[in-house]
Amino acid sequence: MAYTEIDNPTDYFNTVLYTGNSGTQAIAVGFQSDWVWCKPRGNTGSHFVTDSVRGGTKVIFSNTPAAEITRSNNITGFTSTGYTLGADGTSNYNGDATVSWNWKAGTSFTNDASSTSVGSIDSAGSVNTDAGFSIISYTGTGSNGTIAHGLGAKPDMILIKNRSNGQQWSSYWSPLGATKYMRFATTNAVATASNRFANTEPTTSVFTVSTDGEVNEDGLDLIAYCFTNIQGYSKVGSYAANENTDGTFIYLGFKPAWIMLKQSNLARDWHMFDNKRSSFNAVSKYLRPNEAGAEDSGEEYVDFLSNGFKIKNTGNRFNDADGTYIYMAFAEQPFVTSTGVPATAR
Repeated sequence: MAYTEIDNPTDYFNTVLYTGNSGTQAIAVGFQSDWVWCKPRGNTGSHFVTDSVRGGTKVIFSNTPAAEITRSNNITGFTSTGYTLGADGTSNYNGDATVSWNWKAGTSFTNDASSTSVGSIDSAGSVNTDAGFSIISYTGTGSNGTIAHGLGAKPDMILIKNRSNGQQWSSYWSPLGATKYMRFATTNAVATASNRFANTEPTTSVFTVSTDGEVNEDGLDLIAYCFTNIQGYSKVGSYAANENTDGTFIYLGFKPAWIMLKQSNLARDWHMFDNKRSSFNAVSKYLRPNEAGAEDSGEEYVDFLSNGFKIKNTGNRFNDADGTYIYMAFAEQPFVTSTGVPATAR
């Protein structure tokens, strides 16, 4: 088996920088962007999240538990090479430097649970098994149930939002296990509860939701973003900090294009880095998905390496004493391609 089946990660994930024009503009991603996550970099505008399953005018925000809203001039259409923006002031305000993170799904998915005997709750959405990513829409029942995710592999991270009311985001992370959950729009440390994922690990076909409204409110619409690790392309994992200027090295098996991380055992911000806003080491520009603040940078930073990333400071954001951190990362280039080409350092 080849080291990786994905030699060109930008076929499935890409970061794009653009400047708003308060009009109409096409954003070139390189593929149809089925999950779009954008943030104005220079001001306190919210992170806005949309996808091709709900439609580009349906917006939720990573930094707030607010219900989904409709913005007719947000993303006015998905194209084979990206998407088209309207004149919405959040995503396309004139002069705003904006970052857009983009993931490709693309294969329509439906599961009638009573017909297929896969899961107990009907689901539908868009799936990319090559890239280990699916967008799954379902309606809550208020009772323990299972939902088909379409990946054909056990998910390593599941991010769920109740679309219909002001519930917090909930997320499952494989390094933490199904007895735990992380609330995405907060700084909260990891919490233990049986009413999110019913203390049940996802399988290669389904994930389990329990009775809490964040993941399964009766009669309401929810959306789940599911990811499984793909060698040479994506990785969900954890690391232990050492509070040393020669910080922890985290092996990924690829040169990263994007990393999101958070200390899981204490209340800390989430942080997001990418290879476009910081085009060389040190990677010091970050945004916080749990708040609407502008892009920041400072003495606390990481280095993107050919096969992973390294913490380069003693600060508590990324290298707190006795800290345990979770992360999610996507590749710019695999450490070694399927034809034996090694990744280059920055």
